[in-house]
Amino acid sequence: FANVLLADEINRATPKTQSALLEAMSERRVSVDRKRYTLSQPFLVLATQNPLEYHGTFPLPESQLDRFLMSLEVGYPPRLEERELLLSGGVESILETLQPVVGRDELVEIQEMVPRVRVAEKLAEYILDLAAETRGNGNFLLGVSTRGVQGLYRAVQAQALCEGRDFAIPEDVHALAVPVLAHRVLLRRGSGDRDAQRQAIEGVLRSVPIPL
Repeated sequence: FANVLLADEINRATPKTQSALLEAMSERRVSVDRKRYTLSQPFLVLATQNPLEYHGTFPLPESQLDRFLMSLEVGYPPRLEERELLLSGGVESILETLQPVVGRDELVEIQEMVPRVRVAEKLAEYILDLAAETRGNGNFLLGVSTRGVQGLYRAVQAQALCEGRDFAIPEDVHALAVPVLAHRVLLRRGSGDRDAQRQAIEGVLRSVPIPL
C-alpha cells in the first residue's frame, strides 16, 4: 500500500468507495475479501474536488470531511509562476526535475517530534473557546467537533515545529484556524459555501479574545 494516497476528484467516487477510504483514514487499515491489512506509516491522504461541478458527484458526508485535517483552496498560480510553467514546456518537464525533500523514516521521525511542542494552557483554552463559540453561535447548525479541536491543536504544534520553535503561539492558531476548522462546520445560511464557512470562522476569531 502507498504511504501517500492521492484521491483525485474524490466527490466523483461512489459512497461505497468513500466508505472504504474512511476506514483507511480512521483505522489505518483496509479490508479486502474479509481480510484486514494494517497500513504502514506514514499514511497520508490528499484529496481534490471541484466544488463548481455537481453533475455525477457524491458530496462527502460530514463524518468524512471531519477526517481531513485541513481543507485548502489551490486557486490560480501567481503570474510569474504561471509564466514559468508556460515557458518551461509544461508540467511534464517540471516533474522530470523534481527531487525528494524527505524520506519516509525522516518523516515519521518528524511526526513523532510534533507532540513534544509545548502549548501553554492559556493557548489550549483559547482553542477550546473558539470551538465553543461555533457550538453556541446561532449562525452554526453544526459546530467544530472534538476531532476538529484535536486537529487544530496538533496542527498548531506542527506549525511551530516547522518554524523552528518548541512552543506554540497565538499566531499559529490564527494562521491555521480557517484551513483546519472551516470545512467541519455547517451554517444556517450558505452551508457548503466555502467562502461563507471561511467568513464564519474569521468572525469567530474576531469575537474570541486572544490570550495574553
